[in-house]
Amino acid sequence: MDWESHARRLAPDVVRPESRWFGPLATTPRHVFVPRWWAHGGQGWQLHDGPADVEAWMRATYANRTLVTRIGPVHADQAEPAATVETGSPTSSSTLPGLVVTMYRHAMIADDSRVLVTTGTGYGTALLCQRLGDERVTSVDVDPYLVTTARERLDSIGLHPRTAVVDITGYLPGEYDRIVSTVSVRSVPASWLTALRPGGRLVTTLAGTGLIVTADKTAEGGATGRITPDPAGFMRTRHGDDYDRHTDELWEKVKEAEGESVTTSRYPLLYVPDSWEVMSMLALTVPGIDHRTTTAGDTRTVWMLHPDGSWARASADGFLNSPTVHQGGPRRLWDDLERIRHRLNREGGLPVYGAHVRVDPDGTLTLSRGSWSITV
Repeated sequence: MDWESHARRLAPDVVRPESRWFGPLATTPRHVFVPRWWAHGGQGWQLHDGPADVEAWMRATYANRTLVTRIGPVHADQAEPAATVETGSPTSSSTLPGLVVTMYRHAMIADDSRVLVTTGTGYGTALLCQRLGDERVTSVDVDPYLVTTARERLDSIGLHPRTAVVDITGYLPGEYDRIVSTVSVRSVPASWLTALRPGGRLVTTLAGTGLIVTADKTAEGGATGRITPDPAGFMRTRHGDDYDRHTDELWEKVKEAEGESVTTSRYPLLYVPDSWEVMSMLALTVPGIDHRTTTAGDTRTVWMLHPDGSWARASADGFLNSPTVHQGGPRRLWDDLERIRHRLNREGGLPVYGAHVRVDPDGTLTLSRGSWSITV
């Protein structure tokens, strides 16, 4: 199997040859960490088995793309041959190599840094081991299967970092110069600040947003930094086999329900996850919204559902027609969205990207830019 030539072609797609990440990208066998994966198609999620089609395996794993390895509680490794999962959300993946390297670059990792990373498939851990040496790397995940499997695959290519089954929102084993989390958190866990050495840096994303947080530990035990100008999205932390879907019952009730408020929006229909900036601002303002969408012919419909019972449904024919909006529950979610879109139109941008970050020792996170400030 000539995986080396595929890896050598991947590396220049991600970084320049003089980058210190070029060598790890060009010499790490990503296919070892993703023998099977899920791809979304017309009938839900279909299983792809790498060894059954080696050329397709090489093309998929040595492309700069994310490969989903787990849907709900069903890991691709453990699925029946030719399996299909009709519904469900990704719960684990092999992140596209370019984004893994972006997170590492934001961490400003030095040659002598001791780094804690999240495990997933183990590929990102392997890149870091190739860069630093495995004795400087600790890799953790909440899922025992992921940790065990990643450890075995790392061992198979001669890499032996420290691994542990750990809920990254809780106690972390050891002290580190850098913490890089490729799962998203609502706010920075206080345990990260305890585990960071003085002057150490943390890099993560905020759940529900496209915001990468970088922050350096201060002498007072907190951290300060900024939101980077480039967006990214990762799966949020989970504590079980799957994410809780608190809005499923609400969804069944309001799919076609008449709203307590029925209006016509002044803006074209927007599915919020299609706009990093708007999505991030809304998630900071009203965390926990579940966004769903369908298309039937020329009619597009989007739903916004919140665990508190608030909901909005907007439908429009075509891309330019103003949607009809139905809303119900304790707050008007579409109105919250429109206020953000008003600000975007009025100011030409939103203050989330480039915002200053302050993390208090207890993990309280405050973002600010100019006169705008929010604590999450």
